[in-house]
Amino acid sequence: MVSQLKQEIEASDQGAVTSTLAELRNHTTTARDSAEDPLWTLASNLPWLGPNLSAVSEVARSADDVANLGLSPLVNVYQSLNWDSLLPSSSGSNLGAIAAVAPSVASSSYAVHSSWERLDGIDQTRLLPQVALPLKAATQELKEAAGALDSAADAARIAPTMLGSDGPKNYLLVVQNNAEARASGGIPGALAVLTFDHGKLSLGAQSSAVDVGVMSPTLPVEEQQQLIYSARLGKYMQDVNLTPDFPTAASTAQAMWERKTGRRVDGVVSIDPVVLSYVLQTTGPVTINGPELAAVKAAGLPTELTGGNVVPTLLSDVYAKIRQPKLQDAYFAGVAKEVFAALSSGKGEAKGLIAGITRGTEEGRVLVWSADASEQSVITKYALSGSISGPSVSPAQFGVYFNDGTGAKMDYYIKRTVQLVKECPADGYEQTTVRVTSTNTAPADAATSLPAYVTGAGIFGVAAGTVQTNIVVYGPAQANVESATIDGQKTPFAPYIHANRPVGVVAQQLAPGESKTVDFTFGKIVQHTEPNLVVTPTVQHVKDVILPTENASCDQGQ
Repeated sequence: MVSQLKQEIEASDQGAVTSTLAELRNHTTTARDSAEDPLWTLASNLPWLGPNLSAVSEVARSADDVANLGLSPLVNVYQSLNWDSLLPSSSGSNLGAIAAVAPSVASSSYAVHSSWERLDGIDQTRLLPQVALPLKAATQELKEAAGALDSAADAARIAPTMLGSDGPKNYLLVVQNNAEARASGGIPGALAVLTFDHGKLSLGAQSSAVDVGVMSPTLPVEEQQQLIYSARLGKYMQDVNLTPDFPTAASTAQAMWERKTGRRVDGVVSIDPVVLSYVLQTTGPVTINGPELAAVKAAGLPTELTGGNVVPTLLSDVYAKIRQPKLQDAYFAGVAKEVFAALSSGKGEAKGLIAGITRGTEEGRVLVWSADASEQSVITKYALSGSISGPSVSPAQFGVYFNDGTGAKMDYYIKRTVQLVKECPADGYEQTTVRVTSTNTAPADAATSLPAYVTGAGIFGVAAGTVQTNIVVYGPAQANVESATIDGQKTPFAPYIHANRPVGVVAQQLAPGESKTVDFTFGKIVQHTEPNLVVTPTVQHVKDVILPTENASCDQGQ
């Protein structure tokens, strides 16, 4: 019935929601009353049957708590909110409504969390399969629901302040360009100041990473990261995200911006053109009207950007048709300006926009950092923070990150897959291989058919049309990176440590049409949880990049 209730809520069918919730509560109350019957309670103390009856009682109590203390307040909150008025706009948004529902969301979160902990504490080894299996499923579903509600409670608590309920908040907006890979997505290109004032959204001063110039003296870089990524992290805005740790990249970008402009920002928000495509799918097309319009028309670039054409236009066509980097940056800035103008004017349907931004966040394309320590302490609990350590990182997490070594825009043509292979345990420890397969899909004559700005024209020692990538792979904390191979042949690699996690780096070159597979094997893995994988977001859909985990076949004796 919860699945049915969810569908009715999403369809805004208030009558059906009220009816389904009432029926659901009736069922859970009846179940709880039955489970608290004196005879049932007495039978729960019997040696063999008792633990099973007791477990069923706990499920009944938890279900009733979830229905009455969790779902009911949430449904009331959902129905009371005007979602279209919540999104930032040119006239402001109703931040008071978010603050008003925060206690109800926190209360629901607590109720569901408590129910999950109650079920999770039951010893399942003494239960019949008919009880143990549903109990395990219910516990897992409550765990997921508790996580989602914790997120909602945190968002309701800090969102109003971050959106300017107590006064204007300015954020440095960084548009990462996936055509030239950086660990967190792509090279920083267009920059702008994003201002929220009581929910009113406006785009202020626009610039580019190139305009920020060279930092002299270079900003300080944490020692472990300087060893892996060099002092360039603190020297060029284009290189702040050579590290996959977004809090490091964002705080460095903030310092560079303030040194260059003398103006403080309260945080950093990063997106990429793929996120812009998700937004445009809801707002509809935007038209370029700025001073760059003449150059755009002369180059034959579209003056109307849609969810379908914005990615190839920004990551490929603009370089093929506009040769001057300044005009390329101006076009990027013009697109960003029009997209945010569409957002602030209220174009698009609220739930669609939220879904698009949520999708971008899940794919690692939307990253947020706040200079306010209390806000950042909440953000760092979630993948939105882009942290490589801390509460948002699962125990057995692997990370695969790409940094361009070509000095060009050739990553648009690189297709990749990444897969974990769980190897047979050795000496009582887990072992896992991280497999990265890359293919250069550029045309065979890329050296002459693609613009020099795209190929790099060999300026940095890489032949035109060939792509060099530094593949950076992180293992779980305390593990070892033991070996690396390219197409099955052992290859030297550079080993490092970052935030107690082992790091291996291999530089790889791919000529047009060439494909290579790099394997990193990690051993001495102490975590016995299921491994997961985080990968640099590229032009490809993440679902096409990350393949299902493969299990090696192990002999009985191994």
